[in-house]
Amino acid sequence: MSLVNGTEIFKAAREGHYAVGAFNTNNLEWTRAILAAGQETNTPILIQTSMGAAKYMGGYELCLNLVEQTVKAMNITVPVIMHLDHGNYEAAKECIEVGYNSVMFDGHDLPFAENLEKTKEIVALAHAKGISVEAEVGSIGGEEDGIVGAGELADVEEAKQLAAAGPDYLAVGIGNIHGVYPANWKGLSFERLEELAAVIKIPLVLHGGSGIPKEQIIKAISMGISKVNVNTECQLVFAKATREYIQAGKDQQGKGFDPRKLFAPGTQAITDLVKERIEWFSTPEVK
Repeated sequence: MSLVNGTEIFKAAREGHYAVGAFNTNNLEWTRAILAAGQETNTPILIQTSMGAAKYMGGYELCLNLVEQTVKAMNITVPVIMHLDHGNYEAAKECIEVGYNSVMFDGHDLPFAENLEKTKEIVALAHAKGISVEAEVGSIGGEEDGIVGAGELADVEEAKQLAAAGPDYLAVGIGNIHGVYPANWKGLSFERLEELAAVIKIPLVLHGGSGIPKEQIIKAISMGISKVNVNTECQLVFAKATREYIQAGKDQQGKGFDPRKLFAPGTQAITDLVKERIEWFSTPEVK
């Protein structure tokens, strides 16, 4: 199946009170692992690159080609959305030009008026080519490729204005953070999510999905969250499985040092985690 944009998939998720997972790729193994999980569960999947990961991998065009060719090579038949995660203005424009199916313009660190204006520009450019757009209001806690947020709660009025600018989905700050959650984290603000969901009808996005307790994620989805981003947990399970493989001395048995064998446990760990999160999100099978 060729890649698709996310507009109808996430609209259906909002209406159906479920979510579709968004998982970051960092290389070939990550790409294969994420796609395998979507295929094995027969559910749509969103695979995304951050600006930093795309730079590491060789650029946005290479990332897009990697996903497209891997979908073809693995005979993936479920819908796959190729998305830019936390892109600035220049990155969003480049990914639109390259041919991503969906882009996030993250202008939360700009003055609100500038964020609003640039969001409108990105929406116009993207929609002219059938590409979906994610915007962000309020900062997401932690750090993502140098973009640092304190985890503030999204302003409801600003969120209304940004949603009116025409994005297909909106990332909101409701106490969520990127990276590992600290022991003193206070949890998601369901009060703010309720306020946002009451006035914004487009799908809402929960960033920092790694480490949020299952019951909180399920409740957030029931209240309007339609896209849940997961990255850190994939990194952690990959590192753990790889470490266990080496500590067990398997890399020194026969040709256990071959990267195809060395990376296999970590790759499988990502697939297993993604499948588990798909179950959490109640993503329905493709009919």
